[in-house]
Amino acid sequence: MNPGFDPEEIAQLKAECKAERLNFVYVADEFEEEEEENNEHAHVQFVGYYKEKEVVYDALIYTLRLHHSTLVYDAALERLQKEMPDYISPDERPENYKEDPEQDEEAEILLTEFIEEIEENEEIKVKEHVITDDKFEYGIGLEVGLNKSEINEKTINDFIIRFNAGRIQLDTTLYSFTAEDEE
Repeated sequence: MNPGFDPEEIAQLKAECKAERLNFVYVADEFEEEEEENNEHAHVQFVGYYKEKEVVYDALIYTLRLHHSTLVYDAALERLQKEMPDYISPDERPENYKEDPEQDEEAEILLTEFIEEIEENEEIKVKEHVITDDKFEYGIGLEVGLNKSEINEKTINDFIIRFNAGRIQLDTTLYSFTAEDEE
């Protein structure tokens, strides 16, 4: 059985939320510890209903800007790998990888060019979304992209209240961002 449907797990999460005086708790992620203050995403858990059963929702909530920049980077990396098939990006490298500074520099320049080209041509557009994963290992997984400048307690709280009330209204406008927008 999925532990996110277990009444004891749900009761424990409710108690944690009450102790925090919030309707959710933050989930500690390994990658977040490496980052300094990040206000573009949050990983949270909250109690809600799914098919008339109480459940733990495990939600990754992020800004559309972050979602867009991730998709742009992935598309640019795909182009780079077509151009330089032997190149392995730093986050994909095995521990015994022998670095090639010349190749890395060339790849970085190309990657930057591809990113600028994708942004300039507005090839990637994003809109608000809520993706539900009912096969998640703990409760129900949610991926939530919101058109907000930051993801803070108020944004998360407002989303959860609307989500649990069945009153989510997503902005269907397509957005595109550039690196210059961030400055």
